[in-house]
Amino acid sequence: MGTPLLSVPELFGSTLLTWTLIGLGLYWAGLIVLRRLALLPDWVGVQGPMVTMHTTRGREFLDWLSGPKRFWRAWANFGIGISLVVMVAMFIFLLGAAISSIVAPQPTDIQQPQNVLVIPGVNDFLPLSAAPGIVIGLFVGLVVHEGGHGLLCRVEDIDIESMGVAMVAILPIGAFVQPDEESSRDASRGGQTRMFAAGVTNNFVVTIVGFALLFWLVGSAIAVAPGAAVGGVVAGSPAEEAGIGENDRITHLDGEPIEDNDHFADVLDANDAGTITVTIDGEREVPVDRAPIVVSALDGGPAGLELRDRILEVDGESVSTGSQVTDAVGDDERVTLAVEATDGTVSEHEDVPIGASVQVLEGSALESAGAPVDSFFVVTVADGERTHDGATLSAVLADRAGETITLEGYVDDERVSYEVTADPDATQFDAAVHSGVTAMEINDLGVQLYPAEAFHSLLGGSGDQPFGSVADTFFGQILFALLLPIIGLLGLQFNFAGFAGGIENFYEVQGLLSPLGEPLVFALANVLFWTAWINLNLGFFNCIPAFPLDGGHILRTSTEAIISRIPGVEATRRRVRVVTTLVGVTMLASFILMVFGPTVLA
Repeated sequence: MGTPLLSVPELFGSTLLTWTLIGLGLYWAGLIVLRRLALLPDWVGVQGPMVTMHTTRGREFLDWLSGPKRFWRAWANFGIGISLVVMVAMFIFLLGAAISSIVAPQPTDIQQPQNVLVIPGVNDFLPLSAAPGIVIGLFVGLVVHEGGHGLLCRVEDIDIESMGVAMVAILPIGAFVQPDEESSRDASRGGQTRMFAAGVTNNFVVTIVGFALLFWLVGSAIAVAPGAAVGGVVAGSPAEEAGIGENDRITHLDGEPIEDNDHFADVLDANDAGTITVTIDGEREVPVDRAPIVVSALDGGPAGLELRDRILEVDGESVSTGSQVTDAVGDDERVTLAVEATDGTVSEHEDVPIGASVQVLEGSALESAGAPVDSFFVVTVADGERTHDGATLSAVLADRAGETITLEGYVDDERVSYEVTADPDATQFDAAVHSGVTAMEINDLGVQLYPAEAFHSLLGGSGDQPFGSVADTFFGQILFALLLPIIGLLGLQFNFAGFAGGIENFYEVQGLLSPLGEPLVFALANVLFWTAWINLNLGFFNCIPAFPLDGGHILRTSTEAIISRIPGVEATRRRVRVVTTLVGVTMLASFILMVFGPTVLA
């Protein structure tokens, strides 16, 4: 028998997405009925499931705004340069992603079909709480993009037939400026190119302005609230049994004030009591019976333990707190753990290496020293100091910056030793050092701490950057801000989708803007974040060199210009079409392979 085909829910990844597609199908059928009954007004057009609303209003404003034509042409010429660079980058990116999906298909959550859609609640990385900011950001992005096209139409004396917005149901998915075809053909090649580049140029400008304002707002008016941020609670853990939940903030432990996540871990380790009192949000006190539980574990990691496993004994010694686990390990590099799984069964894990897990990266000092690339190196001794976890190793690397040190430990159960030079910024290690003990976080309570400080610093706040010195620069911050909705894939365990959905409890408003109130300031920060984020993505997407995107039109005019400069070769429509079709089909195939290839080929 052959391999069965995927069912509809399996193919599209979620029941919500399936019902969304069914709803769109019914919506499309309703539009067809209304069009056949001639019940739609003339200014409403239907193209498949998409509705376009046309208007001629606004043309006089564009005529007035286009007055300083020399300025706008210079501005658009600058935008052409940016667009060409981004077009080449998008071509290389999509082609590389397609090749990778064929050579080494490794499907990730971001490549699931529903996650291609920027629809809150359907996209796994975009919660419904982000919907207001996303809708506003999308509206701003569409207006400035198509406004740029319309403005340059008038600068280049191209008539505009109509303008409007394209929608699927109530969701705006595009705006448009419909130029007059005859006057568009009569425009110069340079004029057409400037007109097509103007939209993405405006998107990139809004991105820079939006992020600049966001970084200023976060840096000056939003601070991390005191306490430990609870991002999640492990099922069946002491925390869940005590009633501690997601988005709670632990402000006191046995009456001692908690400053932040790190301070909470320190206070918890220093407290050996089996039962402790935890204060939530400075108001509610709950008693918690402690038990060491794995709150996060690296898949295929060197410890062999899984999420929600409880550690009962270390080398036969009973333990009930995290500090007792460390004390029981002592100077031993390998121990036997008695572990209770989620189904209640107890088993022994023998010869588990206890130390700081490091993934050996290609081109790193560890590879140069002889460590196998992509292997897990459990560092048990760093420069003569017993190392139990990733934080201890990172501290040693920072203290010995620039020095040659010896790292000892285990790779695939073999005792090894490497001499390496600690990078001055420790970036060659920091990106690969896993937090916790042997790539697993052990917590007495079963709470998963939300990296509120890390997100705050990435958005312009004070504090150490979690990704090294690159994130200290303005454009470096933009890069990481772009990744924030999916940054959990890079090792932070949680994603950031704005100051909404309950995580605003981890932050507070201070300074001159505090009289405005937290809801208004957080709403403003969300609008700035999503406006900048969506405009950057709109700019990138529209620079893909494929029709009907702006990149495809710029590719056509650029191809015409290049061919016309080749001696003895005429830039005929057929020659230009061959180039643009070849590039466009390559981009379409690359995009499909990037999204569906890993799932189908894996």
